[in-house]
Amino acid sequence: MTRAAIWLLSAGVLLFAGVLISQGFTAVFATLAVAGWGLPLVALIHVVPLVLDAASIRVMFDTTKVRSSLRDAVFARWVGESANSFLPAGPIGGPVVMVRYLVQRGMSMRDAAAGVTVSTTLQTLAQIIFALLGMMLLGAHASQASEHSVRTALLLASGVLAFCLAGFYLMQRRGLFGKLMRALARFAGKRDWSKVTSQADAIDSAVQDAYGRTGRVAASFFLSLLGWLIGTAEVYVILQLLRFPVGWSDALMLESLGQAIRAAGFAIPGSLGVQEGGYLLLAPLVGLRPETALALSLAKRAREVLLGVPGLLYLHLSERGRRRRLAI
Repeated sequence: MTRAAIWLLSAGVLLFAGVLISQGFTAVFATLAVAGWGLPLVALIHVVPLVLDAASIRVMFDTTKVRSSLRDAVFARWVGESANSFLPAGPIGGPVVMVRYLVQRGMSMRDAAAGVTVSTTLQTLAQIIFALLGMMLLGAHASQASEHSVRTALLLASGVLAFCLAGFYLMQRRGLFGKLMRALARFAGKRDWSKVTSQADAIDSAVQDAYGRTGRVAASFFLSLLGWLIGTAEVYVILQLLRFPVGWSDALMLESLGQAIRAAGFAIPGSLGVQEGGYLLLAPLVGLRPETALALSLAKRAREVLLGVPGLLYLHLSERGRRRRLAI
C-alpha cells in the first residue's frame, strides 16, 4: 500500500468515525438493528444491477472474434466490484481485476482491456445521467434554503464526475495505454519495453474499434443506466426494513444523488465517510432522521460486506488455483 493510499484510508476512517460519533453510535445501530435479517435480502436485490452491469461489459465484446460468456462477465464484475469496495487501489482497482479475470479465462488482453475500459466509461456516463434525474426530482423535495446548499454540493459532485469522465474519455481517444507505457519506459532504465508498448498500442486500437461499434456502445450505456435505475430498489427496501417507508421517487432521488456524492469521493477507499456525509446531507429532503440516514448507509455497507467478502475470497481461491495449475 502506498503512502498516499494509507493517508487517504486513514482520512476515510476518521471521517466515517466522526460522522457516526456526531449522531451517536447507540441511536444509529439501534435503528439499523430494526432491519434485522432483512439485510441479506438487500444483497440479493443488488445481484440484479450487478448482472446488468456484467451484460453491459459483455455486449462490448465482438462475439464473432471473442469467446466470452455472461457467466464470465458476471464473475468478473463481482470480483471487480468487491475490489473497488475493499482494496485501497482507487477507481482503477476494479477494472484491473476484471481484465485480469477475463484474460485468465481465455480472452486476449487486448479485447478484455478495451471492453472493460469502454464499458466503465459508459457506466460513469450513465451514472451522471442518473444523478441529473435525481436533481430534477430535488426541486420537489427541498425548501428554498436547504435546496441551495444541497444543490451546491451536488453540482460540485457532478462536476467532479463529469470532469474526470471527460478527461478519461479524451485520453482514451488519444492513445491512453500506449502513452502511459511509453511514459513508464522513460523511467525504467535499460529494460526493453517494446513488447509491452506494442501490446498497449493494440489495446488503444481495440478501444477505438469498440467506440466505433455504435450499436454496442448504445446497448452498453442503456444496460448500465437500467442497472442504476433498478438499484433504486435497494434504498426503497432498506427504508421499508427500517420502518421508514418512502415513495419510489424519494428512493430514486436518494440513490441517484447519494451515489453521485459517493463517486465524487472515489479517492478515499470505499468512499468511507463520504457516503455517510452524503446521506446526512440528503436526509432532510425526505424527512429522514439523521440516525435513519446513517442506518441506511450502514445497511448498504452491510450489503457490500455480504457480497464483497465472498467475492474477494473467490478471487483469492481462483488466483491460488491458477498458480497451482501453472506450477504443474
